[in-house]
Amino acid sequence: MQVIEAMSLGRGDVFDSRCPARGVLDHVTSKWAVLVLVALRGRPLRYSALRRAIGGVSEKMLAQTLRTLETDGFVRREVVPTAPPQVTYSLTDLGQEVTTHLAGLLEWIDTHIPDVQRARAERAAVQAGT
Repeated sequence: MQVIEAMSLGRGDVFDSRCPARGVLDHVTSKWAVLVLVALRGRPLRYSALRRAIGGVSEKMLAQTLRTLETDGFVRREVVPTAPPQVTYSLTDLGQEVTTHLAGLLEWIDTHIPDVQRARAERAAVQAGT
């Protein structure tokens, strides 16, 4: 399908380097974005709770990921004007929808990690033998 035809149907051609879907794909499938979206599934969280829930994420990377997901319409940022301000993050309807797919991916990975580890070990053994 031609890019122009696909765009006229309201869809892009993700295989075309000029397609705007590429940016969304990049944002949604980054390691930190997947973890943020799934962590927010079903419950809003404040920044500090979100950071504790996602081991290994730096403050800078979490803030950047949240900004990107908010800009793309997946995450809602709510500020309660207290001293200090309380900021809570939650999923939008769009965020809920994409998170359903991402949670399935994480479950698949969790289920199949022994297979991946076995394949890695077999590959390492082959490389060590050459």
